[in-house]
Amino acid sequence: MAQQKTSPRKPSSKARANSPGEQRGSGDELQQMATDGQPILTTNQGVPLSDNQNSLRSTPRGPTLLEDFILREKITHFDHERIPERIVHARGSAAHGHFELTRSLGKYTTARVLTEVGVKTPVFTRISTVAGGSGSVDTPRDVRGFAVKFYTREGNWDLVGNNIPVFFIQDAIKFPDLIHAVKMEPDRGFPQAATAHDTFWDFISLTPEAMHMVMWAMSDRAIPRSLRMIEGFGIHTFRLINQQGASTFVKFHWRPKLGLQSTVWDEAVKIAGADPDFHRRDLFEAIQAGDFPEWELAVQLFTEEDADAFPFDHLDSTKLIPEELVPLTVIGKMTLNRWPDNFFAETEQVAFCPSHVVPGIDFSNDPLLQGRLFSYLDTQLSRLGSPNFHQIPINAPQCPFANQQRDGHMQMGQPKGRTSYEPNSLSPDSARTRPDGFHSFAETAAGDPKGRIRAESFADHYSQARQFYRSQTGHEQAHIASALVFELSKVETAHVREAMVGHLLNVDENLAQRVADGLGMTTLPSAQPKIVAASDRPESTALQIIGKMKDTLKGRAVGILIHDGSEASAIKALRKAAESAGATVKLVAPKLGGIRLSDGKTQAVDGQLAGTPSVVFDAVAVVLSADGGKQLARESAAVDFVRDAFSHLKAIAADEGGKILLKAGGVGKDAGVVDATDTKSFITAAKTRQWQREKKVRTLA
Repeated sequence: MAQQKTSPRKPSSKARANSPGEQRGSGDELQQMATDGQPILTTNQGVPLSDNQNSLRSTPRGPTLLEDFILREKITHFDHERIPERIVHARGSAAHGHFELTRSLGKYTTARVLTEVGVKTPVFTRISTVAGGSGSVDTPRDVRGFAVKFYTREGNWDLVGNNIPVFFIQDAIKFPDLIHAVKMEPDRGFPQAATAHDTFWDFISLTPEAMHMVMWAMSDRAIPRSLRMIEGFGIHTFRLINQQGASTFVKFHWRPKLGLQSTVWDEAVKIAGADPDFHRRDLFEAIQAGDFPEWELAVQLFTEEDADAFPFDHLDSTKLIPEELVPLTVIGKMTLNRWPDNFFAETEQVAFCPSHVVPGIDFSNDPLLQGRLFSYLDTQLSRLGSPNFHQIPINAPQCPFANQQRDGHMQMGQPKGRTSYEPNSLSPDSARTRPDGFHSFAETAAGDPKGRIRAESFADHYSQARQFYRSQTGHEQAHIASALVFELSKVETAHVREAMVGHLLNVDENLAQRVADGLGMTTLPSAQPKIVAASDRPESTALQIIGKMKDTLKGRAVGILIHDGSEASAIKALRKAAESAGATVKLVAPKLGGIRLSDGKTQAVDGQLAGTPSVVFDAVAVVLSADGGKQLARESAAVDFVRDAFSHLKAIAADEGGKILLKAGGVGKDAGVVDATDTKSFITAAKTRQWQREKKVRTLA
């Protein structure tokens, strides 16, 4: 088997032995120095490391070993770096609900939550950003965590994933490095919740396995319109174990009933300023209104023989299984229908651990998953301050549980009896094991030697990145290229930008050229060295957003801008049409307290113009009298209202007075700009973005 290692570039200046914060040995010199003068990477005990890229595994594709003290030291330190805030996924929103199974997997598993059709299992679901702190905003370009705690009748099952089906790294030993790179740069404390800086892209440029995830992170998936409109993925391969002990591999997918929808980049930036809590507010208001968010749970099921035939390794978390190769089977539905009573007690104190599974569900040897099984529990011990965090109500099972664990910090139970060990003969009513309890799959280990060796089947870093990019619509490809230009333009170090374009050459030459042009490079750098050349995989429309968007206004919001003298009948007709199509409608005006309409009646409004810009809506209508149109044409907030709506590719309806404002905002005519009397055309246009408009309003890479 071939060992994969990354060869770091040398820094531009020599390492200084006495620089601030540098760890020393017994004297002023570094304890250990490499022959070229650079410090040797060691453990905290000074043990020099030969490999910081791979965990210790029993075989190249085998499980990670508990004896790996290097992994455990590194992960343990990382797990305890933030107290009490989460290191990652600090900014999150959550809700209670239930999961109802609609199709039994009894052939594949004994897990009752996956076999008992019609049973409603309570759940608590938390959706979060990854990079920012708890005080950051909702709409940065970022991965979203998607974690579901099932309170099953056999114990808690935590399905802890993201809204993207792959990840940046293949081995958990690299997770601290990844997060250290993406977080605020430690010497300056910025940027917050952003990847557009040197340390992130320097790490990525030295980690070619991340290129597939980079394509997803630079796509519109990373700037969702709503938490109700994102997918969720378990990422890793898990095992289902049936009554006979046979194993079937499984990947889990959450599919939103409202379909996928994203913002455009300029819109996401402006939403952050207009409403930092945009996603949280959207989720809260939907639940309060009884418009409960729903997701279907689907699975991909495959055997060991199926996996052996894949042109990639299913244990590699930087790879996905295309739906065309293994179709999705929908097995149930999750509904979120209750907001937490106390945000801190529930949303903040909830503790998810991938190691929380129930009988009939087991783990694969995915080396990223193997590290997470240790790391999450360790993190919760630090963040919540006690090994008894499971006694916090939001974390407690809703089925009976008992064991011989006692005492500890924050012990809230009062175990009775003489014994606290097992087996015992002194307490006949104490907890015992039972034959049908949890069993791990009886996997037969291969004969390869243990070591810090990554399997050759993990070596293809570019084929699925190419497949993802080439599967996108033309608009989405332009967004990926433009996102890369934006991000890399914030990188001060020229060789990092050049290295990234070199990686892009291995993904798609056209993409690399577009990014190079956007960065002002006069010549293309050389392609980065690769272990395996990218192969052309079949394009997959399942990887798109635009191609998968549902033709609906359900879950969307329409804003109607009005002023004194606005035509009452037009407002009523637009509102009725939008609400009949499933949208939420809000009236916006220059002032609160009521607007006197054309019929002489006073109309209450939902938002004041300066504080309710068009970025918070999916489509807008402008209903104004002639005088109202002239007045608002001199108001910058009103001009921005229509100008941004047009720039963000939204449908716009306007009456004659509204057209005065549109003219002031430079809003042109196209299929998405309609007369306010044509409610049918407005609703049709409002169900999607006006993608044909994009080239008219912005320059894309």
